[in-house]
Amino acid sequence: MLRTQVVKLARASAAPSIRRSFSISAIRAAEGDTGGMRSGGSAQADSFTKREQASENKFIKEKEMESLKRLREKLQQQRKHLDELDKHIQELEGEGGEHPQHIREK
Repeated sequence: MLRTQVVKLARASAAPSIRRSFSISAIRAAEGDTGGMRSGGSAQADSFTKREQASENKFIKEKEMESLKRLREKLQQQRKHLDELDKHIQELEGEGGEHPQHIREK
């Protein structure tokens, strides 16, 4: 019996994952936590909250406008490329429109 107790103790000291940790750590706020809810809930807003919300809305709108501008530029480039391809097709049809083999050779 003493032998089994010694074996159990040896195994427990050899494997630190088996041992329990009794240390207590303090509760910490996660990044972005700002504290408790304001009194009155989300319906209650002071001037700072309103200004902050307006600033966020403005920032989001500016980012969306930049994104739309980039999309419009990209669309314009694609249209230009398609127009060039149409022009090239018309040139090929004008040169040898009667001979479809002429297109395959190029």
